[in-house]
Amino acid sequence: MSSGIAITGMGIISALGIGLDKTYTSLLEGHCPIASPKYLKTVHTNLPCGEVEFSDSQLLELIEENKEKVIPRSALLGIVAARGAEEDARLKEGTKVALISGTTVGGMDITERYLKHYLEGPEHSNQIFLHLDGVCNDLIAGSLKSRVVFTDVISTACSAAANAIAFGAELIESGRYDVIIAGGTESLTKYHFNGFNSLMILDDAPCRPFDASRKGLNLGEGAGFIVLESVEHAKKRGAKIRALLSGWGNACDAFHQTASSSDGRGALLAMTKALKMAGLTAGDIDYVNAHGTGTQNNDLSEGTALMTLFGEKMPYVGSTKCFTGHATSAAAALEAIISLLVIEKRFIPANLRFETKDPELTFSPVTETVTDVDVKHIISNSFGFGGNDTSLIFSKYCQ
Repeated sequence: MSSGIAITGMGIISALGIGLDKTYTSLLEGHCPIASPKYLKTVHTNLPCGEVEFSDSQLLELIEENKEKVIPRSALLGIVAARGAEEDARLKEGTKVALISGTTVGGMDITERYLKHYLEGPEHSNQIFLHLDGVCNDLIAGSLKSRVVFTDVISTACSAAANAIAFGAELIESGRYDVIIAGGTESLTKYHFNGFNSLMILDDAPCRPFDASRKGLNLGEGAGFIVLESVEHAKKRGAKIRALLSGWGNACDAFHQTASSSDGRGALLAMTKALKMAGLTAGDIDYVNAHGTGTQNNDLSEGTALMTLFGEKMPYVGSTKCFTGHATSAAAALEAIISLLVIEKRFIPANLRFETKDPELTFSPVTETVTDVDVKHIISNSFGFGGNDTSLIFSKYCQ
């Protein structure tokens, strides 16, 4: 049983905007920014997505870099979010931290832009080496006021950021580091867009998770990071403890390269492991921030796992990908921060566009924003390709 890891800072950028206040207001008001791509140069303009409303040059200006500098978009988004988390946690300049990031796309946008030049001769474009995930993480690390003494990148597709957060928590528990900045970042790229389109799981309208008529997901982009430390360390430095990461569980059902098992065995095992670590039962959970992609396969598989775990006593369930799009490797980080806002702000965001109940599911997601509700424990689910499934449990901190 885990005594819980303190969360003392949060930073976020997504289609909902930059920062905690903008994210909360958009969720509360049911604002949906899913729209045709504006900055991504793609022929698939008929496919809506959750794009961050800033160009690369605007992001460079935001982080006070030269507009001509070449930095992968994933790194730009990550810098904004990681700096936000660092500032929110009030970390002093030079504080020793470890940075753990989930990402898959990395600098693919740079590769798409410069590959042709590189093939003509490596001397024409060294920017191609910005493609690597580790380079993006190093760029984020180098932008912080804290002194990053260890970095690592996790690439497990849609569960990457959740695994980064869990790994960060384990590093805290091990005593190796006192402060961890953990989360994920992902940008939209043509490779990314075309790859998901080839799987025929993208909806040509804003997605509707768990609805019987769901057709697929909308891709998204963004970054989210949280600051983790032990409760004792947080108290010692006078930090505000915003909530606890009280449990986490990872499982791999190895059912298929991209699809989830029909019985939801991986999802169920991940949630069960997380509950056991937190010393909680299913009845203690007030809200499930579902993976809820809007695909036929995922929502039925996850829904089956939820029915098995909770039975007739289903807590509030909803997917916030209808707001942000599916930010793949950054999705779990965005949803972790949304979950933490749910605890702090005492509300449950609506599962937008749900109209028709799936006859194979015994429950319906939250259809209207719920306010003034006491949320003590949340399960946030993130399920990746290959069945790499991770569940995080966030709990209200009571002194």
